[in-house]
Amino acid sequence: MALDQRHVATIQQLGTIVRELDGRYVGRRDAARLLVVAAVCREHMLLLGPPGTAKTDLVGHFAGLIQARSFTYLLTRFTEPSELFGPLDFERFQKGVYRVKTDDMLPAAEIAFLDEVFQGSSAILNTLLSVVNERYFFNGASRERVPLVSLFGASSELPEDPALRAFGDRFLLRMEVEQVARTMMPELLKRGWQQERERVARDGAAEPAIPPIRLQDLLALSGKLAEVDLGPVRDAYAEVITDVLAQGVTLSDRRIVRGQKLVAAAALLRQSLVARPVDLWPVAHIWTEPGDAGALREAVGDRVVADGGQSTAGGRTVAELEALARHHAMAVLGKAGAPTQAGVIVAMRGINEVHRQLRADHRGEPAAQQRVHALLAEVAALLDDPQGDGHV
Repeated sequence: MALDQRHVATIQQLGTIVRELDGRYVGRRDAARLLVVAAVCREHMLLLGPPGTAKTDLVGHFAGLIQARSFTYLLTRFTEPSELFGPLDFERFQKGVYRVKTDDMLPAAEIAFLDEVFQGSSAILNTLLSVVNERYFFNGASRERVPLVSLFGASSELPEDPALRAFGDRFLLRMEVEQVARTMMPELLKRGWQQERERVARDGAAEPAIPPIRLQDLLALSGKLAEVDLGPVRDAYAEVITDVLAQGVTLSDRRIVRGQKLVAAAALLRQSLVARPVDLWPVAHIWTEPGDAGALREAVGDRVVADGGQSTAGGRTVAELEALARHHAMAVLGKAGAPTQAGVIVAMRGINEVHRQLRADHRGEPAAQQRVHALLAEVAALLDDPQGDGHV
């Protein structure tokens, strides 16, 4: 069966969401793509990184682009279960029935975000296990189905406690969110100031920049996952897993099996019901330990690139690479007076390396490659008029 127009329209809306997040947050395109994959798969995602890297704002903005009930909370060691799951229903308690009121709380949410997710008490994490894994909440003596689509968690680091590690394994997707590179600082300041201006103008109220996607459309697309033919890519997927396990990478059977769903989602987002090796890209983010991320990126990236996709091992986004090229160029173009020949050659080498990385890691971005090549030509033109004194 082919995708009908409704599903295609949903995929196009999700693409618009990725572009919106990519345009709003510097260096967060990969995170935006993974947020979409997680929602399509109805899986959970963990963002790891230091404070101040826009993890909360990124997920909050993403949730605002989906017409869904959302719940956000910052956990501390002193957070009480009632702050997440709801207060005691005193009327029923007086009649001998223990229940909590879950209205507007986590059990009623469809998209949830928990900041510092590993700071919760054992009582909180034990309850969360059934919520995120089985989609059930035990409310007193009854077991209630929860409508949770995806839980997004954030933390500055992974915990050492084995019990917390077991809970952390429920986050199938992992993303390390790092500080924006210094070469991207002007763009960070520009976009950040625009967001601050928007907040002031709206008195802190958030408004979607694009029409939100309907939750029922998102869930309808999720229902197509079972129809994706993984046959053409199953051997390649098995090779990836075998390769990284041989290198000592730790992956639970749960992660290995559910990783196939990510491949199916990538195929759907490509508007196809037949998976290809290019659709393996999300598998680079199923690692358990941050130190294993590189091995997965390399194993996945080789197969993705061979199928015409973008490398997962580059480490820099298109925007970051373009900013780096401009940084090299302005070292000679932006200086007062004639630059030295040696300085021009150094700048050319730097821009050429950026161009090489773009071709290797972002094959699907010819426009960016052309812009960087144009910068290289502009800098190279400085060599056309040598003055013989070390300057050009």
